[in-house]
Formats: sequence, structure tokens, C-alpha cells
Amino acid sequence: MATILLTGAAGFIGSSVARALLARGDAVIGVDNLNDYYDVTLKEARLARLTSQAGFAFRRLDISDRDGISELASDFPGVDGVVHLAAQAGVRHSLIDPYAYVTNNVMGQVVMLELARRLKNLKHFVYASSSSVYGGNTKTPFSVEDPVEKPISLYAATKRTDELFGYTYAHLYGIPMTGLRFFTVYGPWGRPDMAAFLFTRAIIAGEPIRVFNHGEMWRDFTYIDDIVNGVVRALDQPATGTPPCRLYNLGNNRVEKLTDYIALIEQSLQRKAIIQMEPIQPGDAPRTSADIEASRRDLGFEPTTPIATGIPKFVDWYKDYYGV
Repeated sequence: MATILLTGAAGFIGSSVARALLARGDAVIGVDNLNDYYDVTLKEARLARLTSQAGFAFRRLDISDRDGISELASDFPGVDGVVHLAAQAGVRHSLIDPYAYVTNNVMGQVVMLELARRLKNLKHFVYASSSSVYGGNTKTPFSVEDPVEKPISLYAATKRTDELFGYTYAHLYGIPMTGLRFFTVYGPWGRPDMAAFLFTRAIIAGEPIRVFNHGEMWRDFTYIDDIVNGVVRALDQPATGTPPCRLYNLGNNRVEKLTDYIALIEQSLQRKAIIQMEPIQPGDAPRTSADIEASRRDLGFEPTTPIATGIPKFVDWYKDYYGV
């Protein structure tokens, strides 16, 4: 049995990873600040599914709180692995409140890395990056070997900074470090600011949905169960090399047009959307596509859920959770 420190435990991906780790018998120390970026009751509901389980401990902490995070080293000296998923999410919101992104994503990463230096039993530090780091790259699919020096959003710039700090700490201190670039994650218990949630809510309410770039948007939509599988596989295989540092794409490896994604939501709800076409938004990439060859080779990662399967599961969850 391993002891895993997991940040973002009340978040979409974090709570799902925590459940998978607990299910296989690991002890999980969850950290989250339960901020109000979106509906706190949803975060509390996710957390309630964890706190009822043996092997789960929770600390309400902000990852940029140097003293509070530092105390975890003495409170939980037996930590074997860190899964650092907490962050300020959202490409468009980063243009509104850049300070929150620097505090949570950059300072938070450094605080967590400094904690890692104090965890004497630590075997692996796994952290969340994002497909956003590829910026305006036009070569697809995006490979971890591609240059990522031209971010087109503040959010992307902070996640690329996280990767650079990860490399530096692996180099200086020999901490095995793996960064995971997530591609448009969706599914039950998802984030209310993401497409599946926004579109489902609007269609049910009979309100228009905003479709950017006049519908010419393509995404590598990745179902939550596939992401969780990739995170756990990465955790179980500590990075090696000099320095011991790796980056992987975790994507569905199937690029879908946004309008097809919407059509599946309409089909699942048996209602038509009122579509409002708009220009592309600042910071948005028109297309994301994951090259997952490295993830397949090193992690055995193989996504299995197409959107035709994943969207109905999300809609079923949404209707059940909100009593629709």
C-alpha cells in the first residue's frame, strides 16, 4: 500500500484519481482550498464521496500557503508519491484575473516542489500540465517533442512554467518528475465552466449556446476514466534518466469537431440547441490533437472511450445530479 499526497482533491480530475487510488488500497491525503471559482457545493459533493472512505485524510489548504503545505512533511512523513493536480483552471478567465494564475499555478508549483524536497520517502512527483502549452502550433497531432515556447494564453504560460520548474527540480535535486498534458477532459462530476456542462445546462434551459470560431473548433475530447487510468499508470512508473524528468500527452487520440460534440449532447437530451456562432476568443486554439505514442510506449496508456459513449454518460450524470 502506498501513501499518496494528492492536491485538488475536490476537483474534477483530482477527486476521480483519489477514488481510483483508494479503490486499489492506497492511502490518500487530499488537499484542496475549496475556492469559489465555480460552485463550491459541487466540490463539496465530490469531496463527500471521498471522506466516507477508509484511507482518506483531508486538509483544507491553499497550495500557495508555504507554511501550511510545509507542515505536511512532518504530519505525513511516509508519503511515497505526490499527484499535484490543484491549479487555477480556465483559459479565458486567465485574461481576467492573471494574478490568480501566477499565485496558484506558479507559486503553488514551487511550494509543492519545495515540499517534495522534504519528503524523504518520495518516489515520484506527478503534476498536471495542459494541452494549452502547445499554443498556436499548427503541426498536428501535438507531440511532446514539439516546441512550446509561444503560449497564446496566460493560463498556458503558467502551465509551461510549471514544466520548466519540474525539469529544474529534477535536475538539481534528483526528484523523479512527470508532467501530464491533459487534453479537454470531460465526464461525470466535471467542471461547470467546460463545454459539456455549459452546453447541457443551456440546452435544458432553452438558452443559446456560444460556439466560437463559427463552429470551426476541433478538440481531442478525453473521457475522465481514460485520464484517471493515465495518471495512475504514470504515478506507478517513476521517471528515470538524467535528469529523471518526463512529459506525456494524455488525450483521446481522436479529434472531434465541436459541432459533432454538440449534436451528441442534443441527441442525449432529445432537445435541439439554440446555436449562436461567434468569432474565436483570445487565447483559444482552434484545434488540439494529441500524439500519444510516448504514453502508449512508456505507460501502456490506451484511451477506450469515444465521445459517442462518454457524452451520454455525462448527460445521464448531469440529469441525475441536478434532478432534471
